[in-house]
Amino acid sequence: MKGLELSEKFYLEYGEPMLKESFPSLLELIAVGLVGSGSECFGFDDGISQDHDFEPGFCIFLPDEDIIDRKTAFALERAYAKLPKEFMGYERSPLSAVGGNRHGVMRTGEFFVSKTGTPDGKLSMREWFLVPEQSLAEATNGKLFYDGLGVVTDIRARLEYLPEDVRLKKLAGYLLLMAQSGQYNYARCISRSETAAAQLAMHEFVSSALKVIFLLNRRYIPYYKWSFRALSELTILSSLHDPLEYLISSANTPDEAKIKQDMVEQICEAVISELRTQALTDSDSRDVETHAYAVNNRISDSEIRNLHILYAV
Repeated sequence: MKGLELSEKFYLEYGEPMLKESFPSLLELIAVGLVGSGSECFGFDDGISQDHDFEPGFCIFLPDEDIIDRKTAFALERAYAKLPKEFMGYERSPLSAVGGNRHGVMRTGEFFVSKTGTPDGKLSMREWFLVPEQSLAEATNGKLFYDGLGVVTDIRARLEYLPEDVRLKKLAGYLLLMAQSGQYNYARCISRSETAAAQLAMHEFVSSALKVIFLLNRRYIPYYKWSFRALSELTILSSLHDPLEYLISSANTPDEAKIKQDMVEQICEAVISELRTQALTDSDSRDVETHAYAVNNRISDSEIRNLHILYAV
């Protein structure tokens, strides 16, 4: 069973009745769901995931202390802790007394500060550049099972995706890195028999290409170990999963290097085609660097457009 499904079933069977019976006056003020860190919040969990932090549990989001005081919050924490220790064959983990729990009672503002640096999802343009995408993904993933006032829903909506100029600045930077590492530096390293440097160049190319693909899909790229898993579920350019995997899992013998160079060009062609589809470039060049600058020129805010092209990477 997937963790998100387990969490919702546990909430509906035990959490919701507990809240309605013991805390009816709080229902309009709180939100409940499974959001944040952990593969189960993304739907990426499997049998291996169950070796740690996998349990029937959910998050109860509370407003600030001026609305729900510490005493009430503590009573709610105790009630949550007393829910059944086992559910559908899965055991619950004890909650830490010093905080840092993925499940249980938490302040809405504190949760979003931990992910984005702001309690309400209102980021300045500079902050949009600074917050890691994996953190934004953790702030907006999972599912809310209930939201009395809709406050958590509204915050998540504000954080749903990057402002367009931020997306374009990041896209331009990672396109330039794709060009430098894959279309230029890899071949030079191979010609010098510097296979370690060649593999680093290829890693840079794949890492940048992944970020480009997520940006073209308007989706946050998650923590690196889930990036390929998430790639396979994207609507745009998910077909590049296997070629990109080959590029970083193969060696750099002369024959393999030739295959990899050809594959890099095919990947670049696919990316350039999508850039044209999204009206982000009108150049006929096969050089990704040319398209990086074309994308940068599409940025509407002149201050952001004039920042160094690698500012956002």
